[in-house]
Amino acid sequence: MDCKISKNSLHACFLITILFSFSTHAKFINWHSTNMQILKGWNYEVGEEARTIITLEHANDWKYGDTFMFIDGTRFDPGKSTAYGEFAPRFSLSKITGQKLSYGIIKDVLVSTMLEKGKAHTRAYLYGGAIDLNIPGFTFFETNLFIRDNPKIQNDKTWQVTVAWNRPFEVGKHKFLFEGFADFIGQEGSTYRSNQMIVPRFLVDIGHAMGKKEGVFYGGVEYQHWHNKFGIKGKNEDVPQIQFKWVF
Repeated sequence: MDCKISKNSLHACFLITILFSFSTHAKFINWHSTNMQILKGWNYEVGEEARTIITLEHANDWKYGDTFMFIDGTRFDPGKSTAYGEFAPRFSLSKITGQKLSYGIIKDVLVSTMLEKGKAHTRAYLYGGAIDLNIPGFTFFETNLFIRDNPKIQNDKTWQVTVAWNRPFEVGKHKFLFEGFADFIGQEGSTYRSNQMIVPRFLVDIGHAMGKKEGVFYGGVEYQHWHNKFGIKGKNEDVPQIQFKWVF
């Protein structure tokens, strides 16, 4: 696969993951988790209709907050490739101040930031606040409210709300995972239209189903709904994708 940019980005993400792992011994990182995903989908609205995506994803909880990052390496069926990644550190006001800020279903209040970076210098800077919710059955349920700034769009900014969740559940003797995220983005400038991206995943714990170690190998479907994709008016996408996930 001709994916030079994707490989370089993956190497960088692996290096970051290794550094975080070593930091655990210094009690700076409370926990960390890394996974690799393979997705295959068809009928995409913008660009080639079929593509394969390899995602390296990392999350950790550290002394003053948490961090989420991922890098996508995408190969289109004609043989082209590209890469895209996000780096999102957040700063917990509870951890920083030493004061318990939880109340009711509110688990924590945070300052949230994010960098989006793609090929051809595509990027966006996001900053704002977050409220994490303590909802029974969910491993996490995060809500982030950002100011979004794309430096290519002069003299304008917009807003973005990002929600992310993870909920394991069981049906009979089988274990499943319902996770995903949703982005709601406002209009920026005269050409970038408001858009909404909702991506739920339904995965089965393959390892557990085969009598092996649970929480390591998953398989299932990721569904992507994107209204006004990339802020392009009228480009609406509904794509089911086959997904396999390896947690290590």
